[in-house]
Amino acid sequence: MSNKTALLMLIPASIISYQLIARAQSTLLESVKRNPLEAKALCRRFRDYNSKEIEATSKEVITEISRERKLSPADAEILSIYVIGMHCPDVR
Repeated sequence: MSNKTALLMLIPASIISYQLIARAQSTLLESVKRNPLEAKALCRRFRDYNSKEIEATSKEVITEISRERKLSPADAEILSIYVIGMHCPDVR
């Protein structure tokens, strides 16, 4: 099999993988999209961390959110960044 053929075979698999990841992330964010009170609660929590000089995107905070929500660290980070960007841009 030539390199071109192998590459062409990978393209559909890559597209499918990307679509699955996008759907999973969309589902991940739906909870805070549909429930702004949940997002506001996370914002309060992030501000509390900030008051203690802890960044909301620190490994410590992401690990805690990951554990509590049974998410991978990457998903917990995505969720945190989304909530900060959409609901509490003052959080660092």
